[in-house]
Amino acid sequence: MAAVVLGKGRDRRIKAGHLWIYASDIASVDEGAAPGEIVEVRDFRRRLLGRGTYNPASTIAVRLLTRHADERIDRGFFERRLEEALAYRARVFPGETTLRLVYSEGDYLPGLVVDRYGSHLCVQIGTLGMDRLRPLILSVLQERLQPLGIYERSDLSSRAHEGLPVAEGVVMGNVPDEIGVTLDGLEFRVRLAQAQKTGLFLDQRLNRREILPISSGKRVLDAFCNTGGFGFYALKGGAASVLGVDLSEASVRQARVQADLNGFAGQAEFREENAFDLLHALDRRGEKFDLVVLDPPAFTKSARTVAQAWRGYKEINLRALRLLSPGGFLLTSSCSFHLSAEDFLAILREAVVDSQRGVRLVELRGQSPDHPINPGVPETRYLKFARLNGS
Repeated sequence: MAAVVLGKGRDRRIKAGHLWIYASDIASVDEGAAPGEIVEVRDFRRRLLGRGTYNPASTIAVRLLTRHADERIDRGFFERRLEEALAYRARVFPGETTLRLVYSEGDYLPGLVVDRYGSHLCVQIGTLGMDRLRPLILSVLQERLQPLGIYERSDLSSRAHEGLPVAEGVVMGNVPDEIGVTLDGLEFRVRLAQAQKTGLFLDQRLNRREILPISSGKRVLDAFCNTGGFGFYALKGGAASVLGVDLSEASVRQARVQADLNGFAGQAEFREENAFDLLHALDRRGEKFDLVVLDPPAFTKSARTVAQAWRGYKEINLRALRLLSPGGFLLTSSCSFHLSAEDFLAILREAVVDSQRGVRLVELRGQSPDHPINPGVPETRYLKFARLNGS
């Protein structure tokens, strides 16, 4: 097997648990190392560090799949990795049929995400190496899980950096336009072809539960509401009313459908509108809400745009604090990896100071455990969720 040989001292991050080898780490590449194929990774003395998929066109040239000298990357490998992922989910979410089954580096399968919605799977492949292994991966998923259908949502912008086109559509069996699922007693309709990402935002599932005990009788604003998840949990907790806003027409339409489905139509209003503009307008009018939820998309996907994202996060949190009734709660999130938890707290501090409000930080949480964090890969820890209480 062809080898990628690292420069002296370039193996420290790998030995510390990371799975990525950058092109700048590489001193030489053996003849025969082909794009998308499995290569060995060796240190400058050619001692084996592991095996992974190779892509010379990408900044991340190799993504490790195994560190064991005797482990081949074959069908048995993927069967074992899938069994490990399923066994873990069975412990943290016993009996659950709507969850993330495979979370890329978090499950030591970089470039592969698999979500389950009852009898159907949604697969996302983000790297050239995993794309070459697609037939094997799909075959293993089909054999082990026997889904009625598998839908692919490999529409990541990062695929362009891998030299890959967008790939989307049914790849096995049949997938209906809508898949009905139940989460915590709430009914949702998942439209894989139209949803953002791979269906529902499953990484917030436990954070949504935090709204249940504090929502009874409350007036709730759900900004960046997507298809209404946080708002529906508030209504289940007894909220008097929910105003949800999102820029996506498809998401707002689906939120209205799901409000009817759950019997919340008379209590929930969803608007297709820019959340920044609405927050500003509500603040200008002196509106007040007992609960405000901010769950925006990532404002930055690059270290180069962190400063701009900082301003955006501060703006929405400042407006939200001004809208908060005395004693009310702000539930606020960031899914931008390049904005650390410390940065997020610093933004909240600035917003609190500028709002001239007394505020308690009740808790700081992260993503749902079906999106496990790999301690050696900081990039797997991306979601920050804070609950604040205003005086």
